[in-house]
Amino acid sequence: MKTSDIIIQALENEGVDYIFGLPGEENLDVLESIRKSDKIQLILTRHEQGAGFMAATYGRLTGKPGVCMSTLGPGATNLMTPAAYAQLGAMPMVMLTGQKPIKESKQGKFQIVDILEMMQPLTKFSKQITYGKNASALIREAFRVSQEERPGGVHLEIPEDVSKEMVENPHFFEIVSSKIPSANTASILEAKEMILSAKQPLLLIGAGANRKRASEALTKFVDELGIPFFNTQMGKGIIDERHPLYLGTAALSSNDFLHEAIEEADLIINVGHDTIEKPPFIMNAADKRKVIHMNFFAAEIHEVYFPQLNVIGDIATSIHKLTEKLKPNAKKWNINFFLKVKENVLSHLSKYEEDNRFPILPQRLVKITRNILPEDGIVTLDNGIYKIWFARNFPAYAQNTLLLDNALATMGAGFPSAIMAKELYPNKKVISVNGDGGFMMNSQELETAVRMHLDLVVIILNDNAYGMIEWKQEGEGFPKFGLEYNNPDFVKYAESFGAVGHRPESVQEFEKTLTKTLNSKGVHIIDLAVDYSLNHKILNVLLEENSKK
Repeated sequence: MKTSDIIIQALENEGVDYIFGLPGEENLDVLESIRKSDKIQLILTRHEQGAGFMAATYGRLTGKPGVCMSTLGPGATNLMTPAAYAQLGAMPMVMLTGQKPIKESKQGKFQIVDILEMMQPLTKFSKQITYGKNASALIREAFRVSQEERPGGVHLEIPEDVSKEMVENPHFFEIVSSKIPSANTASILEAKEMILSAKQPLLLIGAGANRKRASEALTKFVDELGIPFFNTQMGKGIIDERHPLYLGTAALSSNDFLHEAIEEADLIINVGHDTIEKPPFIMNAADKRKVIHMNFFAAEIHEVYFPQLNVIGDIATSIHKLTEKLKPNAKKWNINFFLKVKENVLSHLSKYEEDNRFPILPQRLVKITRNILPEDGIVTLDNGIYKIWFARNFPAYAQNTLLLDNALATMGAGFPSAIMAKELYPNKKVISVNGDGGFMMNSQELETAVRMHLDLVVIILNDNAYGMIEWKQEGEGFPKFGLEYNNPDFVKYAESFGAVGHRPESVQEFEKTLTKTLNSKGVHIIDLAVDYSLNHKILNVLLEENSKK
């Protein structure tokens, strides 16, 4: 059997159903093997970044590694940002890159870059398949490592001559699942005593708890024990945010109205968070507040994070055990202050939600989107100032219904993520919200979405500038400089790809357009003028004044 056939059969053995990529001449044997597969579908993209972001999102949504491929040299270097995206965001992903023949090459060092070394710091491992006999073993190991907690990206390089090699009697490895150990009884009992000793405990939920079993266990924990909770940006929706004990999302590291509760708490039960995601609160040596760290791995000690207890093991099992230990001794914690904070947060967030000025305020956009989108609908966000507004103002009702990146926080990932979400869940409504800057970084994937016959709505927030950096610039007291540009006519741009373009001229027209497009066939682009003029006043001045009261 040819090595390229072994590779694809090994991927089939892992349950792979998609490969996203932009192949080159070094991948032609692998490409032919994909063509012959009746289980794997090739999704051809217009840039390697798009392929990588789609594969990472597949991993995020399914828990199984998404697979992407590129050629050597410039194709492989274009996967560096998706590699970092998957690694920091804990998304399982396998990257396959091509390479010149390693046994004999007549092209010298043409296009040769040390991709193995380049990928090493951005992945959980980076290896070359040096001969056909070990190809299936390396595929199995790649998938095992990628899925193992903490999940992330892995990289395999496939030289052109190795992919052509013939192998006799190839061996395909059985997929052996491994159960994550449970936290030991001593740490569960210590956590129990810390919680029972607390007067005002708070539960914090981070991205690491974004597992179905953990979601169920955490919901039961809150219901049974009555402890209020908040979450990080990437922890949104793990517990339905309509829950009466939900206080809000820590979209900023400090000063937001929610942080009044964090400052008042004497114990934070921190589940599934690590400091790769922007810290939802900052510890300091003078704190009287204690922190319990519950995760698959121990806390990395940082100046801003040094918990007093680690409860390490499968999160769902740990939470279940803790709930059972606490239930017989459960007490009425003092949550009155927290409920007042919740009212304060809701009062603050509701301002401008019904403001119909145009260009549209981001708060109004969030409210309209939530009103129109079904409970199980999905919003994917690119990176920009609107991400903070969605994190703070958009109540997520279920896991993975608001997809954002608060780890690498790269621009250009939101639209490819939406393509993947819609492909995986064709019966769900999907909206992709992008800034004009981030959208243009991978706008060529419009052709991919149209070719895939997706029913997808893409909102482009048009302010002709890198709005988030302008907000920071204003907050630092600098004059506006170096961040404004001109955009194409997005309606004509959409039409040139075979999509449908819309440009509403009022909030009312936008509401009608969004409702109509969500219930229409095809890819729809909404060019929406946005007003960011209140960002500085609310997120800088108002919150700083509030923190000094």
